[in-house]
Amino acid sequence: MKKIFLLLAVVLGMAATQANAQQNTGVRFGIKAGVNLSEWQGETINSAQDLMDMTNGSLTRKMREGFHVGGVVTIPVAPGFEIEPGLLYSQKGMRLVGKVPLEQFDFLNARVTVTNKAEYIDLPLLAKLYVGEGFHIFAGPQVSYLLSNKVHVEAGALGFNALNQEWDMKNGFREFDVAATGGIGYRFASGLNLSAGYDYGLSPVDSNGNFETFNRVVKASVGFTF
Repeated sequence: MKKIFLLLAVVLGMAATQANAQQNTGVRFGIKAGVNLSEWQGETINSAQDLMDMTNGSLTRKMREGFHVGGVVTIPVAPGFEIEPGLLYSQKGMRLVGKVPLEQFDFLNARVTVTNKAEYIDLPLLAKLYVGEGFHIFAGPQVSYLLSNKVHVEAGALGFNALNQEWDMKNGFREFDVAATGGIGYRFASGLNLSAGYDYGLSPVDSNGNFETFNRVVKASVGFTF
């Protein structure tokens, strides 16, 4: 994790220097951070949904909570239109939660949680169109590199954990992910930015092509443009 943030700091520092050097062209540097709610959609999840239906709610699917942080460079192209490349560290994945499917054992609160924890470097290239004072819509392609992928399993009952283990599962997962991303935002005169977006994965997460399963991420961000 320290290496990831060191890499981001170096790249963002270089971007800031470049942006400062080009102030007269209108190019600006910005930072952003926020919350991710991620899941998978596709064949794997369809199979899991069938299993959920068979267990009558004993197995449920939840979005994995995570975060993103990084920097952007805003390049004005025409009045009300900008291009914005970025570099962000982003947490993605999915979560399944199961419980003992027998009412007589409800008092045990026996549960197992399986979380796929994927960490990516996202490289979005956004087109931003301003449709009002500060209000804008954005969309564009995004390429992501998989830094790590782990599976975390927790199991227990009566509030006690009987199992809490994590395994490295990067092998078998595609290193590069391609997505379409878009959303809405508002930039205040002070430089403060608020935005909400959605990443729609176009590349299967499985590198072997055995399952057509894709990343889906809902994002809410706060940023500042200098």
